[in-house]
Amino acid sequence: MTTSKSRPIVGIPADFRLLDQHPFHCIGHKYVRAVTAGADALALLIPALGVDSDPEEILAAVDGILFTGSPSNVEPIHYGATLSAEHLADKRDPMRDATTLPLIRAAIAAGVPIIGICRGFQEINVACGGSLHQEVHKVAGMADHRDPDGIPLDQAYGPAHPIALTPGGLLARLAGSTVAQVNSLHGQGVDRLGAGLVVEARAPDGLIEAYTVDHAPGFTLALQWHPEWKFEDNAFSKAIFAEFGRACRQRQSARTGRTVYPAGTTSDSRSGKILEQT
Repeated sequence: MTTSKSRPIVGIPADFRLLDQHPFHCIGHKYVRAVTAGADALALLIPALGVDSDPEEILAAVDGILFTGSPSNVEPIHYGATLSAEHLADKRDPMRDATTLPLIRAAIAAGVPIIGICRGFQEINVACGGSLHQEVHKVAGMADHRDPDGIPLDQAYGPAHPIALTPGGLLARLAGSTVAQVNSLHGQGVDRLGAGLVVEARAPDGLIEAYTVDHAPGFTLALQWHPEWKFEDNAFSKAIFAEFGRACRQRQSARTGRTVYPAGTTSDSRSGKILEQT
């Protein structure tokens, strides 16, 4: 097996939005940075082509996928519900739904590493047969997890509440603790957890904040909060993206037949052992 220092490719599915009446495929810069700097990977936009998107073709080209947060929400029809009377219809993105939900199922089955954030967290749950609370703040016993209107971004994305990490779970290992502080900027959340999903974290009100996919042959992690926001200033967030990056490099090695090392390493060309890391 040969060695390589080329970075793994992480696909990021786009939103489908109208900007000045023109259709655009959009992803947020903070997610791109989390992939390129946090996971040490190359970011590749996956357009929201809906039924014209081929999951198998996409998976053959990538070593991991990050499903992002978004102003839009998964359409309730995908989990057997109707649109809440007070839920804004303009927060729909059917093109993204039609792209991501089949892609999630295919990626899990193929063992491609995936990480889902906010909407991505909710998408993975729905793709696995789960359902969502459309308005968490109206559910008895649940807190209001939305960010207040009219506050600066740094404040909106600042720590909002603690979470309890499942002892012995992936996140507890990465955090080195069973508690962590996270931000909170979501109006929806898990109602019924999808088949095979294992809770990794809960908010004080009991709302599920993270889970893994028990039956997945590859790395899977879904987070309701936003670790991508200034991840470099948060040791827990850095550890999450570094772990995702490691999984993507393993996938790249299997896909290409080359042993892949992180950037900043040198290796002995004969033994393949890492000699130095900068």
